[in-house]
Amino acid sequence: MAPPHSPISDVLTQHSLRGRDIIGIEDLTRDEILLILDVAARLKANKFDATQTQFAHGQTLAMLFEKPSLRTRVTFEAGMTQLGGQAIYLEGRLGIRETVPDVARNLDRWIDGIMARTFDHKTVTELAEYAGIPVINGLSDREHPCQAFADFQTLAERKGDLKGLHLAFIGDGNNVANSLFLMAAKLGTHFTIACPKGYEPDPELWQTALGFAAETGAQLNITNNALEASENADALYTDVWASMGQEEETAIRAKAFADFQLDQALVDVAKSDVIVMHCLPAHRGEEISAEVLDGPHSVVFDEAENRLHAQKAVLSLVL
Repeated sequence: MAPPHSPISDVLTQHSLRGRDIIGIEDLTRDEILLILDVAARLKANKFDATQTQFAHGQTLAMLFEKPSLRTRVTFEAGMTQLGGQAIYLEGRLGIRETVPDVARNLDRWIDGIMARTFDHKTVTELAEYAGIPVINGLSDREHPCQAFADFQTLAERKGDLKGLHLAFIGDGNNVANSLFLMAAKLGTHFTIACPKGYEPDPELWQTALGFAAETGAQLNITNNALEASENADALYTDVWASMGQEEETAIRAKAFADFQLDQALVDVAKSDVIVMHCLPAHRGEEISAEVLDGPHSVVFDEAENRLHAQKAVLSLVL
């Protein structure tokens, strides 16, 4: 890592991410993750200095959206603009009108990078396989790496050293949880997920994370008790109970997750300076109470802001 006061341009030239795909946290080393977080912090600190932000000048990013989005679309599009480039928004299911490999091979001839927000993770990996330009996973059913970058940037801003912190996730073992526990394992952050039986994280990814944790000293735990998970936590995190594509399960999930709301009772057993996190959009009164989401411990809009800076860091490093 470069000295803290060195220009951002110096940091960008001393790394191995140029031209790389950002598909999932498991593909990145600890140093590469820390580099992304470092560049994100630098870009945020220099956001009004054009000489320190124009790292995608003249470049174009294709943004492929199978799912609706507020944060992903605005932050990637605004991020490319602030970096001196431009973004093209493309909406619709991939692989229907034209095969995913053909989409990738066409875009490869025209532009400099692809960001894809998809249902099937295979769509992202196929884009990466057939395009010679960098492909960034903006969200898939397996992982949400860009959200995790913003989340750990927020943790570092509020708590300093990430190693040894305790992050407790209350809710579904979904794509967000997957990226969070993989990053926690690589950075030495302790992670506990509290979820109903049958809603645990992907077992293959969990085993992968346990392997990383053995190297960094991170402690990873799964429990079915939200209060137990929250005890002495440095950060409490939750997400919607039914993700996009699971709408038909809403009623079933609401019943299964009834005891897994992030409410004041969980905040009370965490550390006194605990921060409350949510990737948004939030359903007040369901996965999180309104008083907690809007309360003094909440940093959810800091997280949302950091999506911009974290994604600008990824773009600056890979394009």
